[in-house]
Amino acid sequence: MIYETIYRKLNKLIPNLAEIEDYAKLTAPGFMDLGVDIIDRNDDYTVIALSHYYKHPSGDMIPDPDMEVRICHELQMAEAMSYQDTYGYQQVYHDWDTETQRFRKVAPRAKKELNSFLNKWLTNLLQQGHAIADKAGV
Repeated sequence: MIYETIYRKLNKLIPNLAEIEDYAKLTAPGFMDLGVDIIDRNDDYTVIALSHYYKHPSGDMIPDPDMEVRICHELQMAEAMSYQDTYGYQQVYHDWDTETQRFRKVAPRAKKELNSFLNKWLTNLLQQGHAIADKAGV
């Protein structure tokens, strides 16, 4: 299943994820750096953001692409939650229910497309040799 494959690739790419407090940078010679931000962490899952950044002509650093990924440690599964780039934003889950602590709606097409993209992106990052570059936040 794709969710287990994504989990395994994330573990290869970021083997020390549990040690990262808030942010880490992965580098590979000749390729754009990859930022890893810890968005949420609890006993059941960790939510991270993976982002390449490029310098906009204004001087601002723009994340593109920027994906949120939820990692379920016990199940050894991971899935895309959202994707954003210069052209738009897609979200898999919508309408958070505060009583049940669950999302009410799922966008099946976005779920399939974003997980497919994430799987391919992780393959590329691994082939490019991305690895933790600094210990900031670790």
